[in-house]
Amino acid sequence: MSTHKKHLTRRRVLGASAIGVAATGAAVAGGTGLLSSASAAAFGYTDDGSNYVITTGASLVFKVSKSTGDLTSLAYKGKEYEGYGGKHSHVESGLGASTVTIKQSGPTILVKVVHGPITQWYAARSGENNVYLWTNKADASFTATRYIVRVKPGVFPNSGSDAWDSTTDTIIEAGDVWKRPDGTTRSKHYSGKRTIDYDHVGFTTGSVGLYLVRSNHEKASGGPFYRSLLRHSNEGGAGLYEILHYNEAQTEPERFGLQGPFVVAFTDGGTPSSSLFAANLNTSWVDPLGITGWVGKAGRGKVAGVGLKGMDAKYPYTVGFSNTDAQYWTKAAPGTGAFSCKGMLPGTYTLTVFKGELAVHTGSVTVTAGGTTSLHTLTITGDPSTAATVWRLGNWDGTPGEFKNAELMTYAHPSDARAAKWTGNVTIGSGSEAASFPAYIWKDVNDGVLVYFKLTAAQAAAAHTLRVGVTTAYINARPQVTVNDWVSTVPTPPAQPSTRDLTTGSYRGNNHTFVFNVPSSAWSSDTTKYNVLKINVVSGSTGSAFLSPGTSFDCIDLLT
Repeated sequence: MSTHKKHLTRRRVLGASAIGVAATGAAVAGGTGLLSSASAAAFGYTDDGSNYVITTGASLVFKVSKSTGDLTSLAYKGKEYEGYGGKHSHVESGLGASTVTIKQSGPTILVKVVHGPITQWYAARSGENNVYLWTNKADASFTATRYIVRVKPGVFPNSGSDAWDSTTDTIIEAGDVWKRPDGTTRSKHYSGKRTIDYDHVGFTTGSVGLYLVRSNHEKASGGPFYRSLLRHSNEGGAGLYEILHYNEAQTEPERFGLQGPFVVAFTDGGTPSSSLFAANLNTSWVDPLGITGWVGKAGRGKVAGVGLKGMDAKYPYTVGFSNTDAQYWTKAAPGTGAFSCKGMLPGTYTLTVFKGELAVHTGSVTVTAGGTTSLHTLTITGDPSTAATVWRLGNWDGTPGEFKNAELMTYAHPSDARAAKWTGNVTIGSGSEAASFPAYIWKDVNDGVLVYFKLTAAQAAAAHTLRVGVTTAYINARPQVTVNDWVSTVPTPPAQPSTRDLTTGSYRGNNHTFVFNVPSSAWSSDTTKYNVLKINVVSGSTGSAFLSPGTSFDCIDLLT
């Protein structure tokens, strides 16, 4: 008799007594966990013909389709939360016909779903209201890597920058950006968080919470500052996302292999336990399950650094590690810059120190299984802010954060009613230059922003270097500058993401500095008059309005 038939028979025979055990709070069958609800059934699984029905021994029962591997039901305390629009929860956009198997190993039930290059895993632990998931992708035959948990309409509040109502709101871009009657904007892109900033995303009524706890993203792409889809909701339903590779605003090639666990977690309204977060998750129970590609603690290593020298106390520092197979990051301690990154796969990595989001130091480090690689103090030598300047607009941190509308743009469209006018020239020395300078310039919206500044006679007699730092660009946009009557050449466009970014909540691309050598003949010899710097966006590509060529700014300065 097969394993699942044995369990089915056992549950049919012992159904009444299983409920009785639950009522007493005794240990559940097949594991050591205790039932958390008097109404919960015993830990185990059955086969209803179409699905494997998994009872966690707590308050959660979930189903996995035997034909597709879709997660077809999430019933918490007897109420269904899964599914909308005739679709269920799944990897990618649904795998279709798949080979689905199930087994129980003590207090763990494991479901394996195989479809060509993708293997999806689900696990339940006795006495927990959680579903653990892993995705193993072998190649690029699917264009993205995501898992979406689809949530029934009406069970959670439909609110937030990533929520809209299609009965009242209007699509203004690409079918996925909406404008409300009050002029504010909403989109599934507008969750407004970088990967480094969140451990979980979800919904709560105050008495019930449904969350997706992210994995460590070691084989994802985009790095610690990448922004992607996290959740969405509208009148037709809601979604929670684990995005592991997404082409929107992407700066890195895709990585392949096992990713996870990430966790679907139910709570009594509060946030999930920190014990589920990637940094804290105890995964020793996974080691004996036979998940293809799984590397346990013994097969991983650690990097520890004494500190960083040359830090700017006004900024946070992050130390990142990356190669073609994996990525990691850790925050450096304020003041000392000490850092430690554990749980790394063996290999040689590029080490990058970020001031804010700007790379200011790079090196190489090798990680060995079971070992700790210790690093002496790293001296930062690549911070452009250390250069002496005549003036500086903003600061070098890899973001447009000091500039007008920058914060809003991580959770709104540029046309949003809350945005200040994108036009506006600035005068150096006015005291509010950065706040008045637009974070983004588009060829079709606010091209030709002017910066006014004065020079002393000595400064006007010399040539100077003008630096324009950008964080990303759309369709090969780059700055061309004019100083009074002097016009720069058109620079070569750097490599940037090939998709929308400035309108989808992300300014993150490949930070690049354009350097213009301005001759002394360009300056006004009258020290009482302003010199005028004009910044235009140039590109060989075309578009309209906020989808015309555009770029975001990090910093602009004139060196002494």
